Amino acid sequence: MACIHITDIESAINFWRARTPGEPNLSLAASTQALAEVYGRMVFAGQTEVDEGVLTDQAHAAWMTWYDTMPDTPCIAICSTSQGDDWCKGCGRSFQEVQNWTGMRPAEKRQTWRRIEAQGTAWRFNRYAERAKERTGVDPPPPMRQSPAL
Repeated sequence: MACIHITDIESAINFWRARTPGEPNLSLAASTQALAEVYGRMVFAGQTEVDEGVLTDQAHAAWMTWYDTMPDTPCIAICSTSQGDDWCKGCGRSFQEVQNWTGMRPAEKRQTWRRIEAQGTAWRFNRYAERAKERTGVDPPPPMRQSPAL
């Protein structure tokens, strides 16, 4: 099974908090609570990723509902892998990721999205950012540059 990053759990919690605010007595809606329990265990254990197989059915369903609101593919219809490149200059995916995308699990797709966003070198983040916006309907996130190790 693929792992889900803590930032995706946090984003899903924020999605559910906006969609179904808690009760006046400070209780959380069920979907938010299910994800918050996962998040809390991750923070307590110092984990940044959790295997999707350990999520409860309710937490997994809540995460999937959030996931379904995200753009599915980073493709901007400029695929250099079709020209023989091992890595697509347009979206940043490897040839294998492009070929297997439709068969990948949602958590695997999110791992790929996180990697290409962290690298920030694909054309979708610079010269063709407007094309990425047209295809997904949202502005591409700014690249998440890794801080240099001290």
